[in-house]
This record gives sequence, C-alpha cells and structure tokens, in this order.
Amino acid sequence: MFSGPTRWVLRIVAILGLAVIYVPLGIVLLNSFNSDRTFAWPPPGFTTRWWTSAWDNEAARSALWTSVQVGLWATVVALVLGTMVAFAVGRFQFFGRNAISLLVVLPIALPGIVTGIALDSAYHSVIQPLGIQKGVFWVVVGHATFCVVVVYNNMLARLRRLGGGFQDASADLGAGPVQTFRYVTLPLVRSALFAGGLLAFALSFDEIIVTTFTAGPGVTTLPIWIFANLSRPNQAPVINVVAAVLIVLSIIPIYVAQRLSADSGGGRL
Repeated sequence: MFSGPTRWVLRIVAILGLAVIYVPLGIVLLNSFNSDRTFAWPPPGFTTRWWTSAWDNEAARSALWTSVQVGLWATVVALVLGTMVAFAVGRFQFFGRNAISLLVVLPIALPGIVTGIALDSAYHSVIQPLGIQKGVFWVVVGHATFCVVVVYNNMLARLRRLGGGFQDASADLGAGPVQTFRYVTLPLVRSALFAGGLLAFALSFDEIIVTTFTAGPGVTTLPIWIFANLSRPNQAPVINVVAAVLIVLSIIPIYVAQRLSADSGGGRL
C-alpha cells in the first residue's frame, strides 16, 4: 500500500511518538532507584531505600486506600447505571434515544474543571443545605459521572455486535426474561462488562481535577497526595516510587481490558 520511503517515515514517526510517551515514564521508574535524592543524572548509584520509605509513609498508604475505595464504589455505580442505559438504548426504540446517548457520553468530553465546577455548584446549592458535608460520597458521585461513559460505550458496542437473535431464540425456547439474561445475555456480555469495570476503576483511580472540587477536608486520594507533595524536596524520592508503582499497576487493567474488548465472541472471560 505504501512505498518503501513512506513506510520508513511512518516507522520513524511512530518511534518518536512512543518515545515522547514512554521515555519520561522510564525515567520515573529509573529515578525510583536513584541513590541521589536530587536525581543526579546519570544516577551515581542505585538503591531500594526509597521503596522502603514509601511503604513506611502512612499518609501515602492512607491516600492509596482512599483511592481504592473511591475507585471501587465509582466502578460499582458506573457498572449499574452504564449497563442499564446501554440495554435501554441498545435493545429498545423510543423517542429521544439518541439524545439520551449523547447526554450519557457528554461528561467524558467536557473538561474536568467544568465538571468539577458544576459539581461544586450543585453541592453548595442543593446538597449542603441538607446538612451533608463533602466527603468520599461526593467524590464517588463526581467520578461516577465520567466512569459511566466507559461502561456504557463498552456494553453498547457489545450489544450492537451481538444483535437480538440469541435473546429471541431463548424466548422461542420458553425461557423467561430472567433466565434469558442469566443463561444467554450475561455470558455473552460479561467480558465487555468486566473490561468496562476495569477501565472505569483506572479512570477513577488517577483522577485529580474533579476530585479537587468534590473532596472535603480530610479526604485525600493518591493523586491529590502526590500533587500536594511535589513541592516538598524531601518527598520527591517517595513520589517517584509511588508513580513507578502506579505505572506498573496501570498496565494490568489496561491490558486485560484491551484483550477483553477485542474478544469478538463475547463469552470468554
């Protein structure tokens, strides 16, 4: 399709693009073992003491646990709402279906600061007068607004790929709606459901802008902890270790979600 020179140009551009993305990540990984606190380059030596310091940092562990809690709850909300809307849009014809689809997808297209300001205004106008303070609950609400999108997109794509033939065949054989969902629909969509949940958790786990507007006093997620400690020289090595761990851990859900989303059969997990 392409001539020899064109292929080489494309390869060089691809390599440069990957280098821009992954060279800084590689430097972070390397600096997490750098024996010099100021990250002298090239590293004068390597050590694992920063990893020990990061593990012993109680504030970092607390922030990590908060991020995990928020991510899990946001994922649960996104799975329930995203799946229900995907089935409604993908399986039924009704007035305003396209408008609903647009409204569900819109939050992930909006800048995070816009979503954060909107949630902050809603809190002060509606929630605060009820006596409810900002906390983990409001952070989960904020994260769920955009986590729903990835679950919805995954499920809708899988439902459109499958069509309604299997469900119709199940109904013809005498199965009720619950049996059809349990024995036919769920096995066919569970990989898309799992992939959407992984992506939703990953999206929530590293979110910082919306979290800044929705987290109350005493609620510190890991991204907020990292940002707050960037200006502290003594914490720089620990931050590099935490960032290195996040890089490594992020590979797992993204890889699994990609493999599951590419599963054309829909039934394997």
